[in-house]
Amino acid sequence: MLSPKRTKYRKRHRNAVFRGKATRGNSVVFGDYGLVSLDNKWIDSRQIEAARIAMTRYIKRGGKVWIRIFPDIPYTKKPAETRMGKGKGNPEKWVAEVKPGTIMFEISGVPADQAKRAMELAGHKLPVKSKFVERHGVSE
Repeated sequence: MLSPKRTKYRKRHRNAVFRGKATRGNSVVFGDYGLVSLDNKWIDSRQIEAARIAMTRYIKRGGKVWIRIFPDIPYTKKPAETRMGKGKGNPEKWVAEVKPGTIMFEISGVPADQAKRAMELAGHKLPVKSKFVERHGVSE
């Protein structure tokens, strides 16, 4: 699973509202094709890994895959049946904040139809609506 090697603080404030569209990481840079988010959501490290496995298995480990999001936000949770108070819970998992327009995955070295199907399979593993996009200048 993806997680930071170390962080400055163990726990952090939970953002209440996602605002706006992605201004960074919103264009296909490394590969020829990408999977872009259409929603605001937190995506945890397990979901990212499941999507990566689905993609790489479909393309039979051909081509190259880039993961453009990284789960660097600690998600804390209090134990079940715990009374209120007594502080913030322990970090349970790591999440990445994804806004509309964020490129989550990129792929190259495979035909367009195969890349599209691989991205669709990856999209089914994620909690956001997503769309297949091509880099400008890539022809089918």
